[in-house]
Amino acid sequence: MTATVPSEESLVLCQTEAGVATLTLNRPKHYNALSQAMLAALQTELDRAATDKSVRVVVIAGSGPAFCAGHDLKEMRSHTDPAFHKALFDQCGRVMVTINRLPQPVIARVHGIATAAGCQLVAACDLAVASDNARFATSGINVGLFCATPGVALSRNLNRKQALDLLLTGDFIDAPTALQQGLINRIAPQDQLDAAVWKLAESICAKSPLAIAMGKELFYRQLEMGLEAAYACASETMACNMNSDDAREGIDAFMAKRKPEWKGR
Repeated sequence: MTATVPSEESLVLCQTEAGVATLTLNRPKHYNALSQAMLAALQTELDRAATDKSVRVVVIAGSGPAFCAGHDLKEMRSHTDPAFHKALFDQCGRVMVTINRLPQPVIARVHGIATAAGCQLVAACDLAVASDNARFATSGINVGLFCATPGVALSRNLNRKQALDLLLTGDFIDAPTALQQGLINRIAPQDQLDAAVWKLAESICAKSPLAIAMGKELFYRQLEMGLEAAYACASETMACNMNSDDAREGIDAFMAKRKPEWKGR
């Protein structure tokens, strides 16, 4: 069953099939630049997915020749009020935080270029699959603008020197380099990209939605903690998970050598 839901002025297209909601950035002539309206539309769709129990995985993709070229520079230059720019970057930050806090895993489907805030979007997603011709950069520095907010996501994916190399030079890296540095998880030929994304999404959809949601929430929370606090928090999560219907069902199914029937999150 496939349903297509138009978002605000169709800036983000939503297609849901077999538990996978694909959100497609839809400004192809502008390389899917993240305008205020585009960010609002993406926020709306992410918020909708968060409360939809039928959605097990969210995929973020881009229409046209690129994944996302970052913020809309023309829109940014048309405003001279610093309050507008602060509100825009705050709005973008909320989208990135929402991705982390979504109960479902979010996969970036990357083709073409992912630059500046587009690279930030890749880094903010839980997982990323890229075509073999994809390229990544935080190119703001080339126009006199340090990509500070993309640096938040990059520094949580790459090691410090790799992140700063991207941020200080604005140079592009190719898909194999992005894979080696930890920005993406998998690479596929362009004509097999959808199949690779779908394979990853299907693997996640086969797991307990409760365990996935609890595990994702814990994963990001413990990253900000000290070692002992992280273990204490993880132990509490595992104990709660162990006493859930899904864990009992999963263990029983494993011992009975049958497929588990998950209860849902």
